[in-house]
Amino acid sequence: MRISDFDYELPDELIAQYPTPERRASRLLDVSDSLYDRQFVDLPGLLRPGDLLVFNDTRVIRARLRAQKETGGRAEVLIERLQDDHTALAQVRASKSPKAGSTLLFEGGVRANVEGREGDLFSLTFSAPVMPLLDRSGEMPLPPYINRAAEAADDERYQTVYAKDPGAIAAPTAGLHFDRAMLKSTLAAGVRHAYVTLHVGAGTFQALRHEDIEANRLHSERVRVDEPCCAAIKQTRAAGGRVIAIGTTSVRALESAARGGELEPHVGETNLFILPGYEFRVVDAMLTNFHLPQSSLLMLVAAFAGTKRILGAYAHAVEERYRFFSYGDSMLLTPNSGA
Repeated sequence: MRISDFDYELPDELIAQYPTPERRASRLLDVSDSLYDRQFVDLPGLLRPGDLLVFNDTRVIRARLRAQKETGGRAEVLIERLQDDHTALAQVRASKSPKAGSTLLFEGGVRANVEGREGDLFSLTFSAPVMPLLDRSGEMPLPPYINRAAEAADDERYQTVYAKDPGAIAAPTAGLHFDRAMLKSTLAAGVRHAYVTLHVGAGTFQALRHEDIEANRLHSERVRVDEPCCAAIKQTRAAGGRVIAIGTTSVRALESAARGGELEPHVGETNLFILPGYEFRVVDAMLTNFHLPQSSLLMLVAAFAGTKRILGAYAHAVEERYRFFSYGDSMLLTPNSGA
């Protein structure tokens, strides 16, 4: 398989720069026995009593900070991972990369010493707890394809209504379509809910570096699948219901917890790279947004629904002027029944 096998043409104007006025106002492409153009509010009618929706309850932190180097130059810091109250791994963008032993200056007199590098990331030690600094001075880390600065409204809209556990620097975007009334509507349809946690990292937006897909490795992300979630899945399966993952992050969390062959509670790291040919052990259907050309997430949905089927659905979505990526429209996918 080659990266070029997962390419498609996307006009720039179809990349959503803002969310819809209401969360539920997005469109839904139903990819089942055929392609059906629907609205997201139609989702409860597409579910069955006894189905289980599995959501990722990670919470996006205000991870983007403005800094100044001791030399006076400006820097932009994107916190990738908090290691403890005072230390973090981060991307640092500046005219010249900071060297180990240098210092970055932040609002309120907070300083961060540059300890060194771990791959593409810088190890930083802050003079004050990091989370209060992010809450006070940080910006929501909008994806690179949103060509504007974060605005006040993004604090709410680039966050799911059920977000709970802080640690992500990118939203699990399939969940952005749900407001509280939509969650209640699914429950009223006889559908149960369960939650996993996968803290989405900035690597979700990084391009794959090797044309030979299997030569690539994904970034590692923290994941938690607990016993109540596993029990709910087993009960759903026993009763003949479907496990429907809300977003590719939920898919990766669940499938990571089943890598040993059986679904078990799991807390740790995952770099699971799902490609066509992968055997799904947990997920029976998924709700997802549209993904970047040649991305690992496009490969994941192709593995689930079939490469030709997915590329055909994307071509249809472009023709019908669907909105793409984080603030865009959604797809409901059923499993691959062919190539």
